[in-house]
Amino acid sequence: MNQIEETQKELDNIAAFITLVKEEHEEESHLSEIEADMNKLKTKIDAFEIRVLLSEKYDTYNCIMTLNSGAGGTDAQDWTQMLLRMYLRWLEKKQFQYEIADANYGDEAGLKSATLLIQGEYAFGYLKPEVGVHRLVRLSPFNANNKRQTSFAAIDVIPQLDANFSNIELDPKDLRIETYRAQGAGGQHINKTDSAVRITHIPTGIIAQSQNARSQISNRETALHILKSRILQKKEAEHQAQINTMKSDSDIAWGNQIRSYVFHPYKLVKDLRTEVETSDVTSVMDGELDPFIHAYLRTKI
Repeated sequence: MNQIEETQKELDNIAAFITLVKEEHEEESHLSEIEADMNKLKTKIDAFEIRVLLSEKYDTYNCIMTLNSGAGGTDAQDWTQMLLRMYLRWLEKKQFQYEIADANYGDEAGLKSATLLIQGEYAFGYLKPEVGVHRLVRLSPFNANNKRQTSFAAIDVIPQLDANFSNIELDPKDLRIETYRAQGAGGQHINKTDSAVRITHIPTGIIAQSQNARSQISNRETALHILKSRILQKKEAEHQAQINTMKSDSDIAWGNQIRSYVFHPYKLVKDLRTEVETSDVTSVMDGELDPFIHAYLRTKI
């Protein structure tokens, strides 16, 4: 029995039960039970709908998420770290596996950038709606006068290629490989050896780096994997750009502001693409992102 048939059977069972309690004039005594069954079925239908929407190329793949601080100085770097925490909470709720492959800490606080390797069913499909610029408005904890500050951070998500899937051949002559000591918060060295690896693809200028593992060999493999995924994504984006030039209503390009998080003078998180919003800022920062993700996926119907 497929999921549609199973759902229809559950709906028929609820309908039959409602008919029975009506005949017995016991609607009030069974009302809470019926509502619970209906809510449970609705949750199941919603989840099935989202899975159906995740049917584009690479939606089933694991993914690589990159966070970069933007305008706003130390506040932006702090905001980037806050976003990282938000996404880690969401990943934990989804029981996705993740690895922080690289983290470039700010001089005073926060993160200049970070790269996550994420494993989970439909990881790329679920997280691709998060691509874009995220804007924060709050009273700055780094300003002596506690003035209101606007900060920006950019999120990028690309599919992570399986090792046997990628047919991208990289000429060693096109690669500049550098090693350095991994750094933690405050710029302190984590390891005493040059275990961190940065690889630059000279023809495209694409860079990938990894410092999570203690082994230089392991970091090199991770950085090379990230590099290949980014090169493929660049090729895909160039192809899509050519298609979009022929459209009069092309989608908004990645990198534009997609969501605002306002902590002051009021509390509001609003997605500018779907108009979905909530005043429960705390829950959002604790990883309650599904309403935003699901709403965006439904715009693609």
